[in-house]
Amino acid sequence: MRRRLVAALAAVALMFGLAIAVAHHAQAATTGAITGYQGLCLDDRSASTANFNPIQVYTCNGTNAQQWTVASGNTLQVLGNCLDVNGAGTANGTLVDLYTCNGTAAQVWVPQSNGELLNPNSGKCLDDTGFGGSGTQVQIWACADSANQQWTLPSGGAPPGNTPNFGPNVYVFSTSMSTTTIQNDINAVYNTQQSNQFGTQRYELMFEPGTYNVSVPVGFYTEVVGLGQNPTQTVITGGGIFANAAWSGGNATTNFWRGVENITLDPSSGSTEWAVSQADPMRRVQVDGNMVLDDDTSGNTSSNWSSGGFISDSVVTGQVNSGTQQQFIMRNDQLGSWAGSNWNMVFVGDTGVPGQSFPSPPYTTVNQTPTVDEKPYLYIDSSGNWNVFVPSNRTSSQGVSWANGNTPGTSLPISDFYIATPSSTVAQINAALSGGQDLLFTPGVYQINGTINVTNPDTVVLGMGIATLVSNGGNTILSTADVNGIRIGGLLFDAGSTNSSVLVQIGPSGSSASHASDPTVLSDVFARIGGATVGKATQTLVVNSSNVVGDDLWLWRADHGNGGTVGWTTNTAANGMVVNGANVTMYGLAVEHYQAVQVQWNGNGGADYFYQSEMPYDPPSQSAWMDGSSDGYPSIAVATSVTSFQAYGLGVYCFFNVNPSEISANALTSPSSSGVQWHDMVTVSLGGTGTIQHIINGTGGTVNSGSTVADLTSYS
Repeated sequence: MRRRLVAALAAVALMFGLAIAVAHHAQAATTGAITGYQGLCLDDRSASTANFNPIQVYTCNGTNAQQWTVASGNTLQVLGNCLDVNGAGTANGTLVDLYTCNGTAAQVWVPQSNGELLNPNSGKCLDDTGFGGSGTQVQIWACADSANQQWTLPSGGAPPGNTPNFGPNVYVFSTSMSTTTIQNDINAVYNTQQSNQFGTQRYELMFEPGTYNVSVPVGFYTEVVGLGQNPTQTVITGGGIFANAAWSGGNATTNFWRGVENITLDPSSGSTEWAVSQADPMRRVQVDGNMVLDDDTSGNTSSNWSSGGFISDSVVTGQVNSGTQQQFIMRNDQLGSWAGSNWNMVFVGDTGVPGQSFPSPPYTTVNQTPTVDEKPYLYIDSSGNWNVFVPSNRTSSQGVSWANGNTPGTSLPISDFYIATPSSTVAQINAALSGGQDLLFTPGVYQINGTINVTNPDTVVLGMGIATLVSNGGNTILSTADVNGIRIGGLLFDAGSTNSSVLVQIGPSGSSASHASDPTVLSDVFARIGGATVGKATQTLVVNSSNVVGDDLWLWRADHGNGGTVGWTTNTAANGMVVNGANVTMYGLAVEHYQAVQVQWNGNGGADYFYQSEMPYDPPSQSAWMDGSSDGYPSIAVATSVTSFQAYGLGVYCFFNVNPSEISANALTSPSSSGVQWHDMVTVSLGGTGTIQHIINGTGGTVNSGSTVADLTSYS
């Protein structure tokens, strides 16, 4: 977390336009002895200040070698240096010694309620080796709640709770901080991120429970979250929390990759502006007053478009106005009312929303959400301890999960998590996962050399600040076993310059076990082929496990980006998603610009609620983009072997600007079967640039320069 450091460091930071935030638990450092097993003291052997000098347990003697300062960042310091895990090791038996304080994860020691000192980087505890006597060098070892891992810090030295070290890009604000300081830090982040569409900076702004009179604009790669158990415990008044498109003249169609969670927005204006498109989730939020989903403050009233968005498990006390939004999904929300429509607005498990009326107006309304698990989230409990809350599965649900108090679920202590930083290796991450830890990615861009293997059931893998994982060497970035209850959320997966055959794989090929009672859930999972860097991946997401739930997914082959990262032969990618598992359910699915079938659905019993897709802009010729003898590729192809499938509220667009004579024969293809049912479909030729001949299987109107929008209410 950002901390107010000495003036010299602040001056360096200001050179880059960023302030250093005040620590939320700042307190006077406390110095004294640290005592352990048999009353021995933690001791700097021979009072040496040399790097790698052994740290041992020794008979307490009151010398300076035993005077430890409990300092900021959960460091323990003696004679001006830090307690350090040798070589940032993670294995049992790695020695602990003295080293120059350097802010690395090897020097973080988090006090636990049972007296242990946890090093989150290794997931292991400070250990008096073999219950040894005076003169024994200490080590790290798997936390066992044993007597040789119990330590007493200097009186008053333990920081409140178990504050983790999330690194330099996480700001934690408390009501004890001055409003000016908080606002300055918010402004510094936004000034960097407002138009930083393909940059490498990532930020998390976290507000402890309380009320804050500040204005929080949300830019690229920024998440704003409350740290209460419930959204109502943290309230932002003043200007509230908002996203506009002033940086692009009011056009919000490229406002991507940001989010707001677990907080109340109560702006003095009585209205919240959330002008966004894909990969901009709003979850567990209470909005007091009205809400508008396009840019209504930049002065542009003719091209202030927005396209695609996702709000779930949230309350809006007033009216939501969709404005220019082309498509939008609300899931398990409670609204005062709704106004506006364009091509398709989808409501699943909501209250206070319009009834089913597609296509006039184009509202798709499903009264109950069949199955969903809300995204895990960080919070601080009443004792000041940090936890991750994992909501339980809900079936046939309507409205928010917190309507009657706390959301049902399980609370995990932060000590259960390996806290990764961009310097963490795949070997370290996999060692922590195989050892039973959960995984938390702090904000940053991670170069992944190898594959992260999630093998244990009910593992939580959570990103902060749109943490971004980049494939190096053509590897699959993340792969899971065919087990129950894995939760993956808040991550952006980036293809690398060497082609990956599969970028993310959920379950191995041939997975067949049922996970109906404890599904794997993908929440706010995004992927990108090109845009930031040159990327290539044959298939982006392959779902082999059954009963997987996807909740807000955007899989994007970039149509624009940094120079040299986009082109028909540059960012190559055939398929966005391939579903082989049975009974897979998707909410808020967006898959765009892939060069072949964008979504290939092979599993039975599947369902999709909301779909948004643009066909690739850039086929150079009709012959370069043929599905066998058929012109172009469908956006979704359901396999002929499928006998059960449901889809609600789908939009497929074309904009063939490289070859405007390009044709796609069908937006969708499917078996014609009573068990395979499609509801509320729309196709659009954007600006009349290109042709989609039919909506599905030769049925539905043509869109082109003569007629740009076509609807179809149902097909089976």
